[in-house]
Amino acid sequence: MPPLPPSLPSRESGELLDHLLDSLFEDFRSWFERGLVLLDHAPDALLPPLEQRQLRERLEEALRALSATRSLRAACSTPMAVDMEAMTPWHRLMMRVWNLSSMLRIAGVNLPEDQPPPPADADSGG
Repeated sequence: MPPLPPSLPSRESGELLDHLLDSLFEDFRSWFERGLVLLDHAPDALLPPLEQRQLRERLEEALRALSATRSLRAACSTPMAVDMEAMTPWHRLMMRVWNLSSMLRIAGVNLPEDQPPPPADADSGG
């Protein structure tokens, strides 16, 4: 990550860095978890079981790595950037999840967000 402009006071630049990375990490976490949900709905004909297992392992590992990165940053008393090379695999994995989502939609797979909410009286049993 390039250094922040010197015109910003260090406290403000640190807060900006923290805000940007927190937002980015939350996006990664959200998409990786979404990928796990999508895998639960992926038919074998669309994504063979071996590919499903491999993608699931990559998503689970990415979630662990993301959590570790967030913990390390939180433990540091000063703002800390994350190397772009470290995040490149996460970005590629996120694009893989987008691709899987597109494949499932094209195949007409009913995904959880596509399902209508239950009727208001469904919980009352009547």
